[in-house]
Amino acid sequence: MKKIITLLVVAVLISACSSKKEGNMVVKGKIKGLKKGTLYLQKMKDTVLISVDSITLLGNDDFKLTDNVESPVLYYVTFDGNTTDKRILFFGEAGEITINDKLEQFGYNPEILGSKNQTILDKYNKVKSKFQENRLDFIKKDFEAKKANDKEEISRLEQEYLKLTKRKVLFTTNFAISNADTEVAPYIALTDMYDASIKMLDTVNNSFTDKIKASDYGKRFQEYLNNLKKEE
Repeated sequence: MKKIITLLVVAVLISACSSKKEGNMVVKGKIKGLKKGTLYLQKMKDTVLISVDSITLLGNDDFKLTDNVESPVLYYVTFDGNTTDKRILFFGEAGEITINDKLEQFGYNPEILGSKNQTILDKYNKVKSKFQENRLDFIKKDFEAKKANDKEEISRLEQEYLKLTKRKVLFTTNFAISNADTEVAPYIALTDMYDASIKMLDTVNNSFTDKIKASDYGKRFQEYLNNLKKEE
């Protein structure tokens, strides 16, 4: 009788462990070199970063994390809850997403497959990084010009920097409009169009499909735009 009860208890425990509720987004993959530690799947809720799933790895670097995605947004995969030095940032959406990375370079250049929005964001970030490199180059040259008190060079650099800023805003605007049927569009508008005029922001907002306007980032962008108009 004791053996039967024991078997029943074990069966219940196995059933409970195997019946973990999965969301409509499954994030799986391998962190090469990670033999022991905890991975967390996190996202922003209002202004707070929350954990929606976690897995403790012991001797196995494969992982699987899930969440219910109502509207595609940015997610984080963090190692032992560290959200500053070690994190993988990706666009989460319904479906299966595969993330492969290495422990020693965690979050630096992960392979992310299965997210349409992430693929588009990667294309945007590739060009954005070139603008960032140019900006750093301008900062260096400006420092040297001011150190040498070269007023002519300082003035020239200021004009060049304004042109660079305009090119970046124009690129971001065109990219958002070209991808107006994806959640990436309002996201990059929110994060990278702070130098744009309200007219340009309106143009981008009007290009969004109804689905995107109703998305999480679509609603946030509309709120942001409304607040800017109130401040005029």
